[in-house]
Amino acid sequence: MELKRNEIDFIIFALPRWDAIYSSGTYSTAKEIAQKNRVFYIDHPFTFKDYKNGKESNDIIIRKEALKSGRNIFRKVDGAPGLFTAVTPPLMYPINFLPYGFIYNFMYKLNDNKLYKTILKIIEEHSVKNFIFINSYDPFYCNNFPDSFNPLLNIYKTSDDISQADYTARHGVRLENEQAKKADLVIATSIELTKKMLIQNPNSEFFPNAANVELFSTALFEDLPKPKELEGIKTKIIGYSGALSTRLDYELFKKTAEYHKDKTLVLLGSKDNPHYRNVGLEEMENVVFCGSMKLEKLPSYLKYFDCAIIPFEKTLLTKSIYPLKLNEYLAAGCPVVVTDFAPLPEFESVISIAKNDDEFVRLIDEEIKNDTKDKKLERNKLASGNSWSARVEQLWDILIKNLEKKNINVT
Repeated sequence: MELKRNEIDFIIFALPRWDAIYSSGTYSTAKEIAQKNRVFYIDHPFTFKDYKNGKESNDIIIRKEALKSGRNIFRKVDGAPGLFTAVTPPLMYPINFLPYGFIYNFMYKLNDNKLYKTILKIIEEHSVKNFIFINSYDPFYCNNFPDSFNPLLNIYKTSDDISQADYTARHGVRLENEQAKKADLVIATSIELTKKMLIQNPNSEFFPNAANVELFSTALFEDLPKPKELEGIKTKIIGYSGALSTRLDYELFKKTAEYHKDKTLVLLGSKDNPHYRNVGLEEMENVVFCGSMKLEKLPSYLKYFDCAIIPFEKTLLTKSIYPLKLNEYLAAGCPVVVTDFAPLPEFESVISIAKNDDEFVRLIDEEIKNDTKDKKLERNKLASGNSWSARVEQLWDILIKNLEKKNINVT
């Protein structure tokens, strides 16, 4: 069988929805693929419980007709290529609370049947013939599709260690292993996750996150105005970008602010985890919370960071992370200090990796003191090799190699 690249469509079932407030590797990859190929991006479903509890949320309001009646499930998205189509699946039954057994499996099959009908609707209404299916880190669906489901490649992508959160671990480990074993190919965003997936499927490959290098390079190469939250800051700025979530070491945030009383710690992101309150960050005079914001606004803040940090805890969860924000920091030219939470060999020449708390706070001073224009350019250059366009070309290399195993030649 002979196919041209632009004759292949992609149906991507994604855990992060297209309108999530934070940058998503899955969504960014999908948009890049859609520069040349049709992409149908199926949102992670809302359950009936989600709908009942969140009727007034914008996420549900903009999807209300599709969720209630199944009409107008296809949407063109501002800022996405014309070949990108967002798809809203129907409301699903909430089942994670159920114990594993007959009832859970029965309800799982009902949900999968609903999702499969959505995929059939995509295929029929858009005359899809040759497509690659990717389930991006959502093993709570897609295990019971019929044998007639026959994509060119059936791919499972994993982005985090699913065993490290109680909610996802309840059924997720078993379901993910089942999906990995069934898949033609597994792709994983970190070295550690790739090792884990190879146990389930020998055809597993490392496919790391990247960054919107063009966007974040504006922090280095363009004269961006100082955001209003930073206007009154006259000190050096230590910055962190991302949700205040469970993977962060909040004691280390506090130690950083205490050690660097002559500087200001700026935190960009939603307050998803109450643990930050336990260490008293909100009471510290040199800590500024800027709240969550759209990706497009971040370069204006990173431009004024004298040092960017990633103070992740060292856990099994973080060991399996390839942080998307690292390439964003580097594209902006920022000096970077991180904890040694995971193997990051390709970045060792341009970032400082701290073995303990004392070294972490000390390395911030060193990075600020030794920063130069040439170093900023070097960081940006490394990040440029991790752009989404470069990453999608790597993905195509993987896909073509696997398609050839099925006697499908792509030109």
